[in-house]
Amino acid sequence: MQEPFSVLFSLGNLWAHYDGLAKIRARIPRGYSLRPFYVMLAHVGITSWTFSAIFHTRDFQTTEELDYFAAGASVLYGMYYTPIRIFRLDRPSPRRRSVLRAWTLLCVLLYIGHVAYLKGVRWDYTYNMAANVVAGIIQNVMWTWFSITSYQKSKSLWSIVPGAVVAWVMVAMSMELFDFPPWLGCIDAHSLWHLLTIGPTVLMYNFLLKDAQTDIAGRDRYKSSPKDH
Repeated sequence: MQEPFSVLFSLGNLWAHYDGLAKIRARIPRGYSLRPFYVMLAHVGITSWTFSAIFHTRDFQTTEELDYFAAGASVLYGMYYTPIRIFRLDRPSPRRRSVLRAWTLLCVLLYIGHVAYLKGVRWDYTYNMAANVVAGIIQNVMWTWFSITSYQKSKSLWSIVPGAVVAWVMVAMSMELFDFPPWLGCIDAHSLWHLLTIGPTVLMYNFLLKDAQTDIAGRDRYKSSPKDH
């Protein structure tokens, strides 16, 4: 095993997504329209961190490509589902459905183009990093805006969780930007980046779960309230 702590912390992230998946399946009804997007989020995360653990165990061309492609899918999916939740593109209206189909097609094409460029044109580390950073910044900006506007309306501390997750991830990302010699010969900056992403992943799943339960409870109260005649 070439990088044992990167493998260990990758498995920690895998567990965070697996735990999130179990909570979503157990506590969010099947009929809730955002549930499929959250289930897919967990599956993409599990796949990404599985390939990360494999790559850090043995660095071959195939394991590296699978790690990079899966990581790219994870970041892009984060950018994909974020506006679906924030702008509620999951709700059944013709206009929203049209926007959702167009957004889905755009993201699929972006991912195909990303993989095709890396695999068929040039294996470019700088481009790959830039593409992931851009996709990450887009979703971070949206979640930060969501937290600010939600808190202004509700004054609920729970609404600032996505913004806190964004801040946490930005701090964790400093491990990727500011490298340093490994501690004890094996704990390097990259492995600490993996370690620091476990917490915000768990926190974000808890937010999505709480958010869905609050939304469902609000709809139930609306349906059961007396109607004006």
